[in-house]
Amino acid sequence: MKKSLKKFIENAGWPRVIIGLFLLSLFILAPFVGVQLDNSLTDTFVRFGMNGVMVLAMIPMVQSGCGLNFGLPLGIIAGLLGATLSIEFNEKILEFLSITAQTGPGFRAFAGFASAVIMALPIAAILGYFYGKLLNRVKGDEMMIATYVGFSSVAFMCIAWLLLPYKHPTMIWGYAGAGLRTTISVDNFWHSALDGFLGTTININNTGVQLDKLTLPIGTFLFFAFMAFLVWLFMRSKTGTAMTAVGSNPEFARASGVNVDRMRVISVMLSTMLGAIGIIVYEQSFGFIQLYMGPFYMALPAVASILLGGASVNKATILNVIIGTFLFQGILTMTPSVINSVLQTDMSEVIRLIVSNGMILYALTRKVRSKR
Repeated sequence: MKKSLKKFIENAGWPRVIIGLFLLSLFILAPFVGVQLDNSLTDTFVRFGMNGVMVLAMIPMVQSGCGLNFGLPLGIIAGLLGATLSIEFNEKILEFLSITAQTGPGFRAFAGFASAVIMALPIAAILGYFYGKLLNRVKGDEMMIATYVGFSSVAFMCIAWLLLPYKHPTMIWGYAGAGLRTTISVDNFWHSALDGFLGTTININNTGVQLDKLTLPIGTFLFFAFMAFLVWLFMRSKTGTAMTAVGSNPEFARASGVNVDRMRVISVMLSTMLGAIGIIVYEQSFGFIQLYMGPFYMALPAVASILLGGASVNKATILNVIIGTFLFQGILTMTPSVINSVLQTDMSEVIRLIVSNGMILYALTRKVRSKR
């Protein structure tokens, strides 16, 4: 038993064990300070589902040796373009699919969500291709250049969102008749397209621990599981194996006949496409599209999550994604609620910023090299 525990701690690392125990202590403490545990657990699971695919987008680039994808905003921008195009042509899409007002709202929402993904993927593939070509020219400095690409693409799109010829009244500024709003509601289009699918409420009559109703976004979990399965399947294909070989030992891979640059470009394209899908999953749960500076800092939580889950700059697994996303989102959800109840004050946003930035700082400064 002692040996098993010691081995588990060695594999997980003391910092991650401490973070896990801290999150567990927050869940245990919550009922005693008046925090409704069912709401907190629901919020944690929803946030996990919202962010899971964006964290999953880190795997291909890490495995190919391109490092952590700080250029994730590029994929997010592709997703935002797909989402806005889906709203712009929503009526034509529904007409093409013969979906009428009498059709169930769940089916209409899923059709809108699917159209946003379909429109986003080609854009993400094109952006990812050129992004990958750029990273091939700066080998060794990928993460620095990726950060620049992510930040500069957001700045460029701040201008583009004002100039793109959208006409849908839900999206454009009413007084100007042009330019997109900062925040766009997806309520009448594809809000809860996944969250509402097989949404499950678990009733537990145990008021002693204040756990009466727990809502799980089963549809979002299933979609994340499907995407994770596709990534797992791809990484075990011939191309995926070659990609991992490039990340592990590029010289050996080149000597074995693998086109190193091509594998790196494929990994960047895949990562960018997953990022595009991830932001659409996030939006259907959040209920809004956030443009302009919205994607600016979205790469940092994704990077921190996968590092907290045990990944390194040269090795990442789906298990790292699951553990890291749950730890990051769980602590981000629980800490403000518990501390607010203990201090009897509303400092939730300040605490959330301190905790999230603290976890990001820890994740980025820890030792992140790993043996294959």
